[in-house]
Amino acid sequence: MSIILYTKVGCPWCDEVRTLLSGKGIAFEERECRNNTAHFDELVKKSGQTLTPTLDIDGEIIADTDAAALTAYFKEKGVLGF
Repeated sequence: MSIILYTKVGCPWCDEVRTLLSGKGIAFEERECRNNTAHFDELVKKSGQTLTPTLDIDGEIIADTDAAALTAYFKEKGVLGF
């Protein structure tokens, strides 16, 4: 599973999602968007919006989410540990 997590510095929902993924031992690449215009432009191109946290999970975009919604997503997909 390939996961890109788009975040912004100071975003508490981003912190929650980062903690969830790390706590479950799920590898991800974080791309901070507030201070990196290339990552921000990529976020907008992929998701059509500017809000974070947004994830790209194997090409599936989960925009403007939180830890509870992401947990439900992983349970629905049958990801072990959820």
